[in-house]
Amino acid sequence: MKTGQLSALDEEIRDLMRFAAQRSILPRFRQLAVHEVEMKGKGDPVTIVDREVEAFLTEALTKLAPGVAVVGEEAVHADAAVLDHLSGQCWIIDPLDGTANFAEGKEPFGIIIALADAGRAVAGWIYDPNTDRFCHARRGEGAFVDGERIAARSTGQERPVAAVSRIFLTPEQSAMVDAKITPHYTLVDIPRCAAEQYPRLALGENDVSSFKRTLAWDHAAGVLWLNEAGGKAARHDGSDYRVDEADKPGLIGASSPAIWDEFIGRMAG
Repeated sequence: MKTGQLSALDEEIRDLMRFAAQRSILPRFRQLAVHEVEMKGKGDPVTIVDREVEAFLTEALTKLAPGVAVVGEEAVHADAAVLDHLSGQCWIIDPLDGTANFAEGKEPFGIIIALADAGRAVAGWIYDPNTDRFCHARRGEGAFVDGERIAARSTGQERPVAAVSRIFLTPEQSAMVDAKITPHYTLVDIPRCAAEQYPRLALGENDVSSFKRTLAWDHAAGVLWLNEAGGKAARHDGSDYRVDEADKPGLIGASSPAIWDEFIGRMAG
């Protein structure tokens, strides 16, 4: 792929995401009615936008590649058996990543699509409706932002910048962060949006981030994109992230393998 150009597939995926954002997401930002937001669980909202965008993308991707299964976040919530498709060839959709932000009238939020085969992501696309930023990657072909190939870079800070979520940590795990991580890193809040967190790790805003939940629609595209950029995203033991093991907790992303290794060493020390 030449610098500054998109393949036909990448361009089609970008156009689908952009259309969904312009038709369904942006017009309802800060305009949601009370009845258009529901709770799937504690701290886990879903909006009319999530469902509308997922329905649109599911239909569009099925037309684009008939016979390839679609695993959407909301489809899985309705029927957990949809997760069985993650072991084969499938599209993976997060129709509105950062729903909690969106429902509160806050940025960031985005759309994430991945293509996986045999449990591994082979392509991924991440779209920011607010800036029109389009990140994409294919396995073995590098990582791109708006068609320009990029290489992951660190913040360059003496104390690396760590985005660590405490939302799903136990009190013991949170105490471990305070003891082992806080003295050596500048801790910042996570954006509650994987579609934003992964770009931050490659574009010089954050150096490392720790994730407890590793749902496929949140991480499949971002893990691939960060690794293709020359950063590192992997399980705590260094093993590869697999989309069909998304119920397995624990994932670390970093702007370089060296920063990843240092962070893991601090956690284990």
